[in-house]
Amino acid sequence: MSGLSFLYTWHMPRYFVTLIVAVALFMETMDSTVIATSLPAIARDMGVDPIALKLALTSYLLSLAVFIPLSGWVADRFGARTVFRAAIVVFTLGSAACGFAHSLPDFVLFRILQGIGGAMMVPVGRLVILRSVPKSELISALAWLTIPALLGPVFGPPLGGFITTFASWRWIFWINIPTGILGVILATRFVANTREEAMPPLDVKGFILSGIGLAGLAFGFTTIGQGLLPPQMVASLLVVGAIGCWLYVRHARTAPAPLIDLSLLNVETFYASIVGGFLFRVGIGATPFLLPLLLQLGFGLTPFESGMLTFATAVGAIAMKATAAPILRRFGFKSVLVVNALVSSLFIASTALFTPVTPHGIILAVLLVGGFFKSLQFTSINTIAYADIEPRAMSRATSFASVAQQLSMSAGVAVGALVLEIERHGRPETAVQAHDFAAAFLVVAAISAASALVFMMLPKEAGASLSAPARPLAAPQDSVSQA
Repeated sequence: MSGLSFLYTWHMPRYFVTLIVAVALFMETMDSTVIATSLPAIARDMGVDPIALKLALTSYLLSLAVFIPLSGWVADRFGARTVFRAAIVVFTLGSAACGFAHSLPDFVLFRILQGIGGAMMVPVGRLVILRSVPKSELISALAWLTIPALLGPVFGPPLGGFITTFASWRWIFWINIPTGILGVILATRFVANTREEAMPPLDVKGFILSGIGLAGLAFGFTTIGQGLLPPQMVASLLVVGAIGCWLYVRHARTAPAPLIDLSLLNVETFYASIVGGFLFRVGIGATPFLLPLLLQLGFGLTPFESGMLTFATAVGAIAMKATAAPILRRFGFKSVLVVNALVSSLFIASTALFTPVTPHGIILAVLLVGGFFKSLQFTSINTIAYADIEPRAMSRATSFASVAQQLSMSAGVAVGALVLEIERHGRPETAVQAHDFAAAFLVVAAISAASALVFMMLPKEAGASLSAPARPLAAPQDSVSQA
């Protein structure tokens, strides 16, 4: 037995690699939301308009959209550990640089650098797990990754407000430095450097087309209803993005090794995860945007009070971690995905019933239980995506899935913002009011519920390979070389 295999089998806690990746994912998801409440303070320090400073938010999203498709090829070419570790370094350096920025151009540039690191860190981290954990353990392993994905948007805004109020906005970025250093050390010690032996050349044309298409759509979706750009420019971004994606699809049909492998959609479970997951995440992506606005602008709560209420969602997500595997093994993926899509959507829709006089105890209870079911759905969608994917295609599958997730979350914000704009259109008072949010929550809930129609098309035995008897956890060896 090699030293690496011995380490995996005997010395490393069963899900330690998953926890390393989960911490990196938490750092990335929280950072993408933490600066939202700190923009006015940053703008004052830099002497710019807060609206202009929102370029820092969109530049980060642009980096993710452009570079996520590249992550799978880079991981196969240079090794998963090498790329994951380098991504943490780039993200951490970008964070440190953001803390030292004194002008808008510098700040935007450093956010782009952060985005490049984040674009590689998350999908490659997921690939590390897929190649380190047997399929029978994936449900429990990927459940850990659901938690930081839900915790980040919940913790981000109140943490940003707290740090900005009692310290300096620069510490929002500097707090990532010790976490990044620890991540590099742990990745070096415990993550296997899996990579493919024979690699096709990089699909440069596909990289350019997908970058234009995804960046246009992500940027366009994110800026709808935000007041960042004129409506004509937003529409132009969406049109350019759609044309870029259409050209990429045409290219991918004939390319020998396309960067985003659309043939993976021929796998039923992967198709359901991508298409059904996209619809479901529209509601999930809109909630972290809509709920704090409802509580603060509609109900008059402070950012801290709002954060303490929305924290209940995170508690529900944590409670789900231990129960996801037994639930899925007892009822099967298809039944859980269909029924739970409707249940989770019902909890999203119930938020439309909140009023300024609704007792906080009821709000906490709804968010707590809703967080449990939404987290269960996240875990189910993320896990079944890889149920029938061959080992050699895992890197392409993680890149594809990450692209779809990024677009769906942006689309959720876009839908929520668009409904709010429609609600207040044509009235003298343009400020958002509490009753405007009901329609927004109902619309995104209906879109999430529509995902059940996709999951209903799954065969009854979908995901059966994920419920096979567990085998001892060992270093990954399928179709890859260990460096």
